[in-house]
Amino acid sequence: MSVASNLAYMLALLAVGVAGRRAGVFTPTRRDRLTDLAFLVALPALVYTATFDQSLGEVLSARLVAGVVGVIFFGLVGAWAVHRHRPDAATRSVAVVQSYHTNLGFLGLPVVAATFGAGAVEAGKASVVLGVGALVQVPATVVVLSAVNDADASLSGELGSLARNPVLLALGAGLGSAAVGWSPPSLAVAGLSALASLALPVALVAVGGSLSLESTTVDRATVGAVAGVKLLAMPVVAFGVFSLLGAAPATVRTGVVMFAMPTAVSTFVYASALGGDPDLASFNVFVTTAVSVATLGPVLWLFG
Repeated sequence: MSVASNLAYMLALLAVGVAGRRAGVFTPTRRDRLTDLAFLVALPALVYTATFDQSLGEVLSARLVAGVVGVIFFGLVGAWAVHRHRPDAATRSVAVVQSYHTNLGFLGLPVVAATFGAGAVEAGKASVVLGVGALVQVPATVVVLSAVNDADASLSGELGSLARNPVLLALGAGLGSAAVGWSPPSLAVAGLSALASLALPVALVAVGGSLSLESTTVDRATVGAVAGVKLLAMPVVAFGVFSLLGAAPATVRTGVVMFAMPTAVSTFVYASALGGDPDLASFNVFVTTAVSVATLGPVLWLFG
């Protein structure tokens, strides 16, 4: 697909999800089932098919791992610098985490696979970015929300959940297959590829069905600042970090596109559980996801 058709396709799928929510078609139960289909089936299939037949040294490198950690670290520091003066702790904590916590799974990896091809080295690298990003983003978000809001959270419990994460397990299996040079039977690969092709449409519809603008009392200036940092500053930070590390061009491309994604939907769950402002969190997810359809255009045109 061209950049324009890719973005139009994404926008249409998001609109289907939003319309389905408003029409009552996507009830919470149906939305959760769709999310489970994406998270438990389609995304793991995409991660595995994107990595199992790659050269391990091509998709996994010290510069890639260091780049992901560096982007998240500098994104967190920058977000704190922007939002630290907000007087309300619930608002401040949500604004900080949603400025750097990126939707690497439901949107990042599927968009990279759709842009470069599911079998391209960029898709394999994006799978690694997703895995490393999850291991860094989730603990960082739990720590920030807990510290700012003085909330109780089990970091060990979150780490235990990550250890059982099906996407991370699929990444381990894919990298393991790449390391030993083993490929599943062709029929199994064909089936996994068919499931992987569902990742982007199912994830986008699920995200659209999760978006809500029920509150009209949120601080629009805070929402604008979060969107600016997340959608404009984070890809610039990614380009700077990966370039300074001397990463390969494919790694730079992958990193920039992945971190240009909107705020992760999961931040709403973390914010609601750990003392953050849930209305602001929901609003930020909606706005960054909707606006990203426009901001991704220049990113994909330059790096895709």
